[in-house]
Amino acid sequence: MERRRVVVTGMGTINPLADNIADTWNAVKAGKSGIDRITLFDTEDYSVKIAGEVKNFDPSNWMDRKEARKLARFTQLGMVAAIEAMKDAGLDEGGYNPERTGVILGNGIGGYEVTEEGIRLLYEKGPRGVPPMTVPKLINNEGPANIAIKFGAHGPCYAMVTACSSATDAMGAALESIRYGRTDIVISGGMEAAITPFGIAGFIKLTALSSRNDNPQAASRPFDKDRDGFIMSEGAGILILEELQHALDRGAKIYGEVLGYGMTCDAFHLTSPDAEGKGLERCFKLALEDAGVQPTDIDYINAHGTSTPTNDPLETLAIKNAFGDHAYKVPISSTKSMTGHMVGGAGGMEAIVSILAMRDGFIPPTINLDEPDEQCDLDYVPHVGRKAELRTVLSDNLGFGGHNGALVFRKYED
Repeated sequence: MERRRVVVTGMGTINPLADNIADTWNAVKAGKSGIDRITLFDTEDYSVKIAGEVKNFDPSNWMDRKEARKLARFTQLGMVAAIEAMKDAGLDEGGYNPERTGVILGNGIGGYEVTEEGIRLLYEKGPRGVPPMTVPKLINNEGPANIAIKFGAHGPCYAMVTACSSATDAMGAALESIRYGRTDIVISGGMEAAITPFGIAGFIKLTALSSRNDNPQAASRPFDKDRDGFIMSEGAGILILEELQHALDRGAKIYGEVLGYGMTCDAFHLTSPDAEGKGLERCFKLALEDAGVQPTDIDYINAHGTSTPTNDPLETLAIKNAFGDHAYKVPISSTKSMTGHMVGGAGGMEAIVSILAMRDGFIPPTINLDEPDEQCDLDYVPHVGRKAELRTVLSDNLGFGGHNGALVFRKYED
């Protein structure tokens, strides 16, 4: 079967920087940080007191209050981004075949705040105290399910749960669904909302989070010698993937083409990636092969770049091994230096940044990169972004469990 071409026709986001695409992109270009002190719960007993919260979030600005109360926070955030993305694509009032429209979204953790509240009520009031909507609100698939209900999408609908690689893998699945004729349109990307007492405590025990509480906006420091962990963040990045001819027939604007996808597993350790980066290296190579491009064709890499001691040197090594001499020529940056780590939503947010970078010919910076780690010796575009002609870009993500995912995007050409 001939592979159909897949393009991006709409995008939407809500994240620690802003609640829409335009303001987010302006903040990224300016190198702003969305990290601050946690306000969602009392952190007095916590060694980590900072995160990337969505500021002053009121879901009733986008949906009915009664509807919002039925949704966990991660679903609310995903719904907000999906509403913007569908409007951006010109699909908010229909004009598509529901049976050929899918929803495939990444999410790592589900409704943590719903779980915590349910358990609290269970122990305070017994089984009868648990709210009836507890299970429907907390499970991962309720994000895509509610978005499918909102837009009447009757095609494939599921949650991709591969930790921090979830959104990238969801878009990879969406790409293949459209390529091989199962769908014409897929709402894809990812969302997360795990800034809760249990969520933060769990990651503290893993010693994964930065505790630079005295200077939140400088805490996320990918590839920097002084990095001490990632910043937990929340938000959503949603993209509308569409079959090319379908998009052309309805006169849609096209942001770019989804050219290729790679996915591997280290099969090494639950929380630590393979120290030699072989799984990620192979993931890069598979994505390039699927896209039909050479390493030298890549003009920019939006790296996973978590700001953890383990990730950054390993990712650097994998880029070197996969891209050879070109690794020293291709600019690389980490959006997480500004947004923090949106976990299951990270890949969606970073795909959006990658596509806008390509559209506008502007490479985002890696902020807070004051002194690069000796093992991180590539061009990470420190502090200030730069203009450049970008035709083909790559975005990658890694997740607990050894998951690796990478997507290749290209400017749309007839």
